[in-house]
Amino acid sequence: MMVKKKHENPPLAQNKKASHDYAIIDTVEAGIVLTGTEIKSVRARRINLKDGFAQIRNSEVWLMNVHISPYEQGNQFNHDPLRNRKLLLHKKQIADLGKMTSDKGITLVPLKVYIKSGFAKVLLGVGKGKRDYDKRESIKRKDQERQIQRTLKNYS
Repeated sequence: MMVKKKHENPPLAQNKKASHDYAIIDTVEAGIVLTGTEIKSVRARRINLKDGFAQIRNSEVWLMNVHISPYEQGNQFNHDPLRNRKLLLHKKQIADLGKMTSDKGITLVPLKVYIKSGFAKVLLGVGKGKRDYDKRESIKRKDQERQIQRTLKNYS
């Protein structure tokens, strides 16, 4: 009897810089409101989350500064690459995020974008900004773990 494995949706875009610049406290999955040509560009992996962030305005969450390249065959129906995009969340989730981000130094950062059941989703992280010495410490810890893995690999 064959057992189906539950596989995770592969990310179309990841923000690797977010884990370096922020200590991620919590994550939330949100839907994105996209136009027709935007979803085609997202499916083609033409999205950049590097400088993106999210803000709460009038009890709505908006994704800012995320670049989605114009669709090549989109002609006159193409979109503005840096436009603000609305995120779909429940009212309670928005209220919780509002409480968390009211503290100084805590922001909403997009971590990855993926397709789930045919819809584009973004994984938002509630992040607290790291200081330079925190970044150096995390780099040192990663190097030590890498060195330990290397030595274990050589002995086995």
